[in-house]
Amino acid sequence: MKIGYARVSTNEQDTALQIDALEKAGCERVYSEKRSGKRKERPQLGKLFDALRPGDIVVVWRLDRLGRSTKDLIELIETLEDKGVEFVSLTESIDTTTATGELVFGIFAAIAQFETNLISDRTKAGLESARKRGRVGGRKPKLTLKQAKLAQSMLLDSTVTKSDVAQHFDISRPTLDKALKGLDKPEQGSLL
Repeated sequence: MKIGYARVSTNEQDTALQIDALEKAGCERVYSEKRSGKRKERPQLGKLFDALRPGDIVVVWRLDRLGRSTKDLIELIETLEDKGVEFVSLTESIDTTTATGELVFGIFAAIAQFETNLISDRTKAGLESARKRGRVGGRKPKLTLKQAKLAQSMLLDSTVTKSDVAQHFDISRPTLDKALKGLDKPEQGSLL
């Protein structure tokens, strides 16, 4: 069964053009919604995915109606593929039921992976450059060194629990454990 999906971003826009094209392409059912493609929550797209059966074909008027980024499109179409469902985009003439369409989609997938790898490489290079200049990323520690030592000394009293200390400093137990991990073990009898 051919199933269409039409989407516009705002209430002022109309899906009629897309629906007409999808029906002309032979779609027996069309799911339509007015929602930004940036939003992950698209109820009609969810209903479409729930209705799919192996052998079905999902048809869109244009690729950008299905997803806003190459990465999103690749993920959605891979999900379709896992369900045994083919994909057709009318405007771009992509049809995964043909060898050529599958090749084109494979090229898109490779480009999306390349883009992801480039972003990762740039991020790593930026962090390394910042470290060389003495900047350390991440959040500022919740406890100062002095507070961490005080917490450590509080724990020398056997009646005080880690939960008590964490509550005193208004932090979680894992945050307390992390602060204590970097400290030297206190000598017995020493408060600091």
